[in-house]
Amino acid sequence: MTTRDPRAPLLARLAGLIADETRAACLLALLDGRAWTAGELARHAGVAASTLSEHLGKLVAGGVLTEERQGRHRYVRLADARIAQLVEDLAAQVAPGDVAGPRSLRASSAGSAMARGRTCYDHLAGRLGIAVTDAFTARGLLLQDTGFALTDAGLRWFEGAGIALDRAGRRPLVRACLDWTERRPHLAGTAGAALCRHALDTGWCERIGSERAVRVTPAGERALAELLGIDARTLRC
Repeated sequence: MTTRDPRAPLLARLAGLIADETRAACLLALLDGRAWTAGELARHAGVAASTLSEHLGKLVAGGVLTEERQGRHRYVRLADARIAQLVEDLAAQVAPGDVAGPRSLRASSAGSAMARGRTCYDHLAGRLGIAVTDAFTARGLLLQDTGFALTDAGLRWFEGAGIALDRAGRRPLVRACLDWTERRPHLAGTAGAALCRHALDTGWCERIGSERAVRVTPAGERALAELLGIDARTLRC
């Protein structure tokens, strides 16, 4: 009689889907939370469209990606927040020193922008995400003692800032997500996603380039200073 965990074949299948450099490049790109066309991902991964299409088919069939079609275009995105968390957590295991340095000034600038501020699927990451998380903690809005937890004051903060929190779903209200550049946890979960969405919708932050990088606008600097006491200089370094 076997006592093997019935989840073993499912885990092996998932690991096999991720264990390919081209597919891994696509998954990392899709951490920006947006839908990409097959052509965009093919150019990003540096492979032929026909090759990329085969990879996407496997990821969709395996439940890692979802797809939708609009006219002649095929769009794909990460299936859900759990997949995004898995990819980000795996990426966080690769120390920055393990990655070869940038080979051009453009690559160096893009890397600096990503480290300064970016989206991690649907929440803020990089030094920006850490600054926000630290400010929440320092003001007693977030507890980090045994995992992340919003305090009553934290819930009131979101309400006062006009940021609605969907507390009816199965997704955790808050959770810690290990930042792969800062090596510290930043705010994720429903609250992290709502804050990121609000920051982009109101113009506190804006996307830059074709990667996940974001920058804080002057309006965002004023808002974050007023609402969380974050020094604008920490958002620019």
